[in-house]
Amino acid sequence: MLNTILIILFKLGLIVLAVGAIAYFCACLFLFLRQTRFIFFPSRLISMTPDDVGLAYEDIELKIPIPSGKVETVHCWWVPAKFNSEKVIIDLHGNRNTIGANVGYAEQFHQMGLSVLLVEYRGYGRSTDRFPSEKTVYEDVEAAWNYLVNERQINPNNIYIFGHSLGGAIAINLALNHPKIAGLIIESSFTNIREMIDYKKKYWMFPINLILTQKFDSIAKIPALKMPILFTHGMDDELIPSTMSEALFTAATEPKQLLIVPGAGHNNVRQVGGEQYWQTVEKFLT
Repeated sequence: MLNTILIILFKLGLIVLAVGAIAYFCACLFLFLRQTRFIFFPSRLISMTPDDVGLAYEDIELKIPIPSGKVETVHCWWVPAKFNSEKVIIDLHGNRNTIGANVGYAEQFHQMGLSVLLVEYRGYGRSTDRFPSEKTVYEDVEAAWNYLVNERQINPNNIYIFGHSLGGAIAINLALNHPKIAGLIIESSFTNIREMIDYKKKYWMFPINLILTQKFDSIAKIPALKMPILFTHGMDDELIPSTMSEALFTAATEPKQLLIVPGAGHNNVRQVGGEQYWQTVEKFLT
């Protein structure tokens, strides 16, 4: 009788282990297939336009052919400089915001004498409604680069790139592809997705190195960049620790600058930084 009970318990244990293993495998598969949903949070809401801050602008739609034969679009705003300045800055937003969230930055750059191209990745705002990935956002900003260089005939030496948060990682990748750019401003960004996962401490039980395909590995790319780089970050950033900008700064080659703003969070470095922030950015650009 005892042997029979032990055999039953043993079989039940095997069943529980098998069910647990299947559930774990399914969870890993889900994370592998759906990980973009944990990185991108596309919105269609455009909260502001350049009109709201008195800037003249032009709506631009960039065409991107896809393998199916269809053509998708990347929506941009072109804000021309007040005067005949040759300097242009590409403005790249973060993972939760549309193009409208960066209107304040556009106003700042415009006041500093630059033309601004604000880019909206596919899946966001008025761009084609498809869920983004690391590959597609790189394609989107490459289309923006080609538009400036080929259609507007902007000299690459006069083009700066600004990226906030995830936009910073996208900016770094674009700069890696176009080393002749004038300079790079990276605000409130991270080292890579792997280290962000470690920082959040949510997925420690999964084999992340095997699952992860969306890497945004800025810390590996930054040493290869030779253009001037300005890193800015809020000391009280609740989403991405300022130590990640410090790590990027350390990994970067000269010329480079780092501005950590006390009291600033993830989305208000410019506002809290005030005059110091303004002067640092203006000096970098001019």
